[in-house]
Amino acid sequence: MLELKFYLFKINNIYFSILVCLFLFITSCENTPENVENISENPPMATEEVAVDNVITNTMLPSLRNLISDMEESVVSISVDILSRGLFYDYSNEGSGTGFIIRSDGYIVTNNHVIKNATEIEVTLQNGSIYPAQIIGLDPLSDLAVIKIDAANLKAASFGNSDALQPGDWAVTIGNALALKGGPTVTLGIISGLERSITTENGSLFDLIQTDAAINRGNSGGPLITLDGEVVGINTAVLSGAQGIGFAVSSNVADPIIKSLINSGKVIRPLIGLRGADITPAIFERYELPVKEGVIITKIEANGPADKSGLKEMDIITALNDIPTPDMSKFLMELWNNNPGDQIKVTYNSDREYKETNVILIERP
Repeated sequence: MLELKFYLFKINNIYFSILVCLFLFITSCENTPENVENISENPPMATEEVAVDNVITNTMLPSLRNLISDMEESVVSISVDILSRGLFYDYSNEGSGTGFIIRSDGYIVTNNHVIKNATEIEVTLQNGSIYPAQIIGLDPLSDLAVIKIDAANLKAASFGNSDALQPGDWAVTIGNALALKGGPTVTLGIISGLERSITTENGSLFDLIQTDAAINRGNSGGPLITLDGEVVGINTAVLSGAQGIGFAVSSNVADPIIKSLINSGKVIRPLIGLRGADITPAIFERYELPVKEGVIITKIEANGPADKSGLKEMDIITALNDIPTPDMSKFLMELWNNNPGDQIKVTYNSDREYKETNVILIERP
């Protein structure tokens, strides 16, 4: 009887082992090479490698050799002697900067701060020729100036449309950086920002292009150009104490100013007769202002156009000719689109009420 039980136990173990093996065989068939191939039909690593290759191909840095070769004939070095006033006597200093030819008959644009107070100006062309230059016109408000040399058949640069720029576009500067010998210095960067406003030792500048292309002492007045070889800005300032932050006057702002300097020796601008400031968060909270954007009037010139129209201090101008003016930069750009004698509509907030008035502009002295 005991032997029979043992025999049945062995039979059961054999059947159990067979069932286990059969189960393992069936489950392993679900991972046959055919099924594994289906699972791995689109391996993720292959997709990632293709994407990386595309990124590398699309972000290759451009070659500037041909661009610079075409442009450098239009770029000039400027050396100046400046008469400075001392406590007991006057003395002469030397300065340097950059300019570029805008007309083949010798007209050159540069910065106002490069040549103001200059008693003598010399221009060196790319071929090494040196010419004395005379001042045609200065505009401190935009930090632009036009000078002229007695030369002909020069290669002039051409302006592009600065309004078409976007942050991230390539930008190239060419200039007489640090007055180094051996030709102009070329730097490559990107457009970092647009419509910037800064305050310099020479005053406030508006509607500037910000770039991280290196701008150094001596680069002032040089062109900021696109990869198509068009001038979209005039380098004017670098933020002291910060690296990779330079500014240029946009070509669309500079072009009419330059033409006015050539034609009349000055820029004719309208005057509204007030001083204003941006509404900062601190000003908004301190004075509990009714609006967060606009130009708050800080001073009214007596008997000026703004005074005669009824505007007063602490009024907030929000639009000129129905065009919003959220800050001083926009306000001035829109104001300067008009001429002396024009009548403009001013929308403003006074005592927490929106009002409108008409102002007749006069010529800025």
